[in-house]
Formats: sequence, C-alpha cells, structure tokens
Amino acid sequence: MARVIMVVPTYNEVDNLAGLLARLRRSNPEVDVLVVDDGSPDGTGALADRLADEDPRVRVLHRAHKQGLGAAYAEAFVVALDEGYDLIGEMDADGSHQPEQLPRLLAATTDADLVIGSRWVPGGSVVNWPWHRRALSRGGNLYTRALLGIRVRDATAGFRVFRRQALEAVHLERVQSHGYAFQVELVYLALRAGLRVVEVPIEFVERERGDSKMTPEVARESLVRITRWGLRQRFGRSARR
Repeated sequence: MARVIMVVPTYNEVDNLAGLLARLRRSNPEVDVLVVDDGSPDGTGALADRLADEDPRVRVLHRAHKQGLGAAYAEAFVVALDEGYDLIGEMDADGSHQPEQLPRLLAATTDADLVIGSRWVPGGSVVNWPWHRRALSRGGNLYTRALLGIRVRDATAGFRVFRRQALEAVHLERVQSHGYAFQVELVYLALRAGLRVVEVPIEFVERERGDSKMTPEVARESLVRITRWGLRQRFGRSARR
C-alpha cells in the first residue's frame, strides 16, 4: 500500500485546524499529516503540537515567520520526499478543501503524476463565494491557460496530490515562487517535464472562520510571474530562470 502524506500549511488558523484534522483523520485513517506553521501569532503552532501529541500520524514543521505559501510547501515536500512517501498531497487548513473528497484524488493517481481537485471542470463547484471571487479565479485561470498554452482549467487550485516521481521531476530547488503562484508554477513545470496532470471535480467551500490569505498584492504577484513565464516561453527562453 502506498504511503501517503498530506501537507497542511497554516498561518492564524487556530479556529479551523482541529476540525480540519479531525475530519481528515476520520475520513482517511491511513493518511499521515504534516502541518507547516509559519509562526502564527494566534497560537496555531501550539495547537498543532497538542494535536500531534494526541495522534502519531500528525506531525508539525515549525517555521520562524511567514515566508509565503510556496516556500512552506516546498520545504514540507522535501521532508516528505526524504522520508520516502509515495504520494504527497496538499490542502488548505480552513475547511475549503473537504477531506472526505480526498479518496477520489488518491484513486486518480493510478493514471496520473499530479492530480488536481478542480473547481472549474464539469462536476466541480464553489459554495458561498461572492461573484468577484469567482470572476477573479475563473479569469486568472483563463489568463494562465492562454498565456502558458496549457489545458488545465484550475491551475491555481491548492487541493492536489503528487506522485513522488513528479516532485522529483520538477526539481523543487529551482522553483522561484513563494506565494500563490507556486501552484501554477508546479503545474507548468510538471507539464513541461512530460508528466500527466489530471483534474477531478471537487466542491470547494468558502471558509467560515478567519480571513482569506488571498490579497490584491498576492494576486498581482501571481499575475506578474505568470506573465513573465508566458513571455519567456514565447521568446524561447527557459521558464525556470
């Protein structure tokens, strides 16, 4: 049986983490969890430690301060690779990614190197998002597809599972994005490496507690990076620079 670990990055998620981990462990009892906390001032890190003390399948990686979503994932992925996991996944701590839907992503890895839980393929949906959030996500993904020439409909999605060979093939040490653009960059690099990327539909539920980490500044950073990659590709230069 494949060894599976889900990486859950946190920053000020003290109101959401315990419930999310309880659902994840209940619906997927054979899956390990690595919480990556970026020095949350609200006590999320301490809560994660208590939850890990109660469950041997839960571990915590503490980082000194907030350094970006992509940097947190990259560091955790290296840990998971070093420890020999076969399938390495990621999901948000706020409950927007439903742990009960994880089995469908895991099942799809039999025929894929990277499986994305997608909001924007047939059967996917978003619950309780205002129209401007829907427009931003759909528009951003349309821009990404057009500029990078990829067919993935939800390249910005954060609910996904990698086969270990996929993470090895993209060379994490070369990934430049530290924010949300990290998600797009890994999809792009996976496709450039000839890997198979599959999307499965999920129901994405807007968080009920806490604040979204998606800000105009984060969106701009992603837009700039995606534009740069697209222009470099069109002019025949490496997207890894």
